[in-house]
This record gives sequence, structure tokens and C-alpha cells, in this order.
Amino acid sequence: MDANDRRQPRATSHPGPGPVRDRPLEHRAARVDYDAELRLHDEVLRRTCNIRTDDRVLDIGCGTGRTTRDAARSAARGHALGVDLSAPMIERARELARAERVHNVAFEQGDAQVYRFPAGGFDLAISRFGTMFFEDPVAAFANVAAALRPAGRLVMMVWQDHEHNEWSVAIERALGREGSPVPAPEGQEPFSLADQETVEAILGAAGFGQATFTDVHQPVYYGPDVAAALEWVGGFSSTRELLARLDAAAAERALERLRQALAAHAGDHGVWFDSRAWIVEAHRR
Repeated sequence: MDANDRRQPRATSHPGPGPVRDRPLEHRAARVDYDAELRLHDEVLRRTCNIRTDDRVLDIGCGTGRTTRDAARSAARGHALGVDLSAPMIERARELARAERVHNVAFEQGDAQVYRFPAGGFDLAISRFGTMFFEDPVAAFANVAAALRPAGRLVMMVWQDHEHNEWSVAIERALGREGSPVPAPEGQEPFSLADQETVEAILGAAGFGQATFTDVHQPVYYGPDVAAALEWVGGFSSTRELLARLDAAAAERALERLRQALAAHAGDHGVWFDSRAWIVEAHRR
């Protein structure tokens, strides 16, 4: 998934009020990127996955492959495969793996909802905010389940409700028309897996056993200063879509409100917003 869009269909790796960012990768040589934004979440996900040295790992919505490469390093005698819809992201993932000399890793462009994985070819499927945008989540997770060996594990991180995510609330308030609520983008909702009963029903229908949910309360990082944060958030496709609904004067005012919201969260260590996520774990039946 392109790390600049908060509303990406099927399988790609970014959160947001409507995630993946679709700026050219070279433009993002920037002072913040998706991996930097989620640095604290990565630590929690890595501990929970507890990858064994001989594990075969599937990373769904891998983006530029940070979590896939981390998995491959842990699975020193196994291997890791990252899958993402975005061809530029996959190419960048391959470049980074070569540069870091991670040899037991591969990356494929594809839609995890329909991709033909080897049956039972993986011990563990992981995802960092890459599973919320499937058009048919039951079919997608059934495809992932078929890729796992019997009793293989699924460990995925997904956002909790919009209202529990300060970053999403702040962006929505800043970019909405004065006095009007911001309509959620239809269908491809980054908070689609926030409800536990919904997730349990989807995973159960897809061939997984009982799911467990672990609360993850970590902030997200938007950059070293307000200017970097404004550039980063301005690159979200959802931000651009919301601004496009406004006339020029209203868009200018919305951007100023957004700048003020970012400034209110700036400190000595950069711009940080509170966030809440779930780590969902389940085993293939």
C-alpha cells in the first residue's frame, strides 16, 4: 500500500481517516515516513508476533517492507513474504532488502484477497494496519487462512474507533466545513475492524478460531516540527479529498486550522498525537 493514503482498498499498509499516501516515493525522502510514524506500534507488534527462527511469515499490506524485513531477521532459518497492492512500494521494499542484505525475504505486488498463496505455506500471517480495506473481508481472510498451516497464527494491528484516535478526530475537525460534520469516505473505512464482534464474525466465517484483542495505546509521530507534519498530513489522500470539497477560501481556512492543530501537539521531540489500536490474534482452525 502506498504509505500516504488513509483509505486504501484490499491489502496495503497504512492507517488513517482514509489512508495510503500516493505521493511519489522520492518526494517522501522527507523528514517523516510511515515507519517513523508508527515506530512505537512496531515495537508492540514485534513483541506480540514472537517470531521463531524457522517460521514462514506472510506480511499482508507490507508497504515498503519494514515489518517484513524485521520478520525475516527473526526467522533466520525461515523466510518472509510481503504482499502489497502498490508496485512502487514493493519495488522500494526490494531495494531496501537488498541494501540491508536481508536475503530470506521476498516481495510480491498483489491483492491479498485473491492472491494465490501456497496452500498451508506459512506458519504466521502478520499485518500492520494492512487489513482494514478489503472489499470482501470474509473472502480475504479465508484466503489468508488457506495460506496458513493448520493452527497457524494471524497477528494483525488495526485501528480502534475513530473517536478513540486523536489524530483522526483532529484532522476531521480541522478539515470539515465550518459547522458541518465531515462525511466518512464510503466503504473503505480505516476503522472497519474496530468492533470486536464484527472482527470475530469475519474471522470465524473465514476459518479462524476465537480471536483475542489486546489494547495498544501508543502515540503516532507526524514529524520533527509543524512544517514537516503539515506536509505529511497534507499528503494523505483523505486530506486532499476533504480539501477538494471546499472552495479556495474555505480550504485556506481549513489548512490554517490543521496547522494550528498540529502546532498544539508539537513539543521538543516533534509532533505526536494519541492513538488507540487493537492487536488481534487468532489461529486457523
